[in-house]
Amino acid sequence: MAADQWRVLRFGIRLGSRFCFFLRMTPELNRRVYRVGERLCGLLDLLEFFLREEFFEGGVPRVSDLHLKSGQPARLRVDGELVPIAGATPLSDEIMEALLAPVLGEKAIAGLRRQPPEDVDASFDWGERATSFRLNAFVEREGLACVFRVLPRDIPQPRDLGFPSERVWREIVDMQQGLVLVTGITGSGKSTTIASLLRYIGRHRAVRIITLEDPIEYILPNERALVSQRQVGLHVGSFAGGLRSGLREDPDIIFVGEMRDRETAGLVLTAAETGHLVFSTLHTKDTKGALSRIVDLFPPERFKELCSQLSFSLTWVIGQKLVTRADGRGRRLAMEILKNTAGMGNLIRNGVWQQIQSGIETQAKEGMITMERSLAKLVEQGEIAPEEALRHGNGPSIRSRLA
Repeated sequence: MAADQWRVLRFGIRLGSRFCFFLRMTPELNRRVYRVGERLCGLLDLLEFFLREEFFEGGVPRVSDLHLKSGQPARLRVDGELVPIAGATPLSDEIMEALLAPVLGEKAIAGLRRQPPEDVDASFDWGERATSFRLNAFVEREGLACVFRVLPRDIPQPRDLGFPSERVWREIVDMQQGLVLVTGITGSGKSTTIASLLRYIGRHRAVRIITLEDPIEYILPNERALVSQRQVGLHVGSFAGGLRSGLREDPDIIFVGEMRDRETAGLVLTAAETGHLVFSTLHTKDTKGALSRIVDLFPPERFKELCSQLSFSLTWVIGQKLVTRADGRGRRLAMEILKNTAGMGNLIRNGVWQQIQSGIETQAKEGMITMERSLAKLVEQGEIAPEEALRHGNGPSIRSRLA
């Protein structure tokens, strides 16, 4: 639903006693945020609240999620930490339904009341920034709950992401084929990094880009590149199915949102081997974990075959962690970079994952860097506190670098 439709809707909803918990915040918030029109439509006011300027740092939202749950006050995830909204009172199921009905509609609300209940996914745009939100509503032990995820429209430039050196991202965006993996825990900025690289490519190269995502988080414009974005569950049935059909659509560059299963991983490796530049993500804590995760998707008897295939198709692995800035305002990206050089390819081909870390350290001149070195550099630059580096780094290794 577009912002102008929301504006019509908000003036058609009465803000009665069911929404009074939003009005029990500080007088300043009541005055500046929630006194819109005649204090109508508490949910939309709340969404506008966490799109305020103070929740952005360099155009990047510091608030990633809004959590609503029966029996609990509303909470925001700010800079990765879940914090309650000061003064907010616990929500009831009645309030939850009243808040969600304008967004989801009565049919979806009825699905949540069913036995067994049906989880609901939805997305919509709102606010002067035309920000997109993804909503997941579900039923748990204490009643209704939902999470709003902010999907920002602005795609940062690669030079603003925090790559240890410009050389790395410039080599990646100039590549013609191979596999580029971005790995990290949920919420570590993997989608943002890939969107940034793809946007740069799309602006500077006349290529065909196909993306398979769940969900689509950033809209990539058609500039020099011709872009087709497809969402799993909406435009294609699965990553594997979308990739299989996508390979018949004359792609130069393919982005597969996640390698969740053996079939998808096999197709990704084949696509990278057959002349395509392929980007994908994994949920692992470091670069060597990404390599072993791919191989472990397959039967043990195929270990040597997969290691060999990976050593030929892989080009770069980027490991990511978002760490809190020293001033507490926003987060910085710490990166571990692995490049598939001849020496690194040897280690991958033989499946000796325990030597990957030392291989990165000894080939720093190739643009590689360990996570511990990346964290130490951020401390040296005054970007993050030593305690934050210790929290995210490998204990003994990061301590020796900070000593």
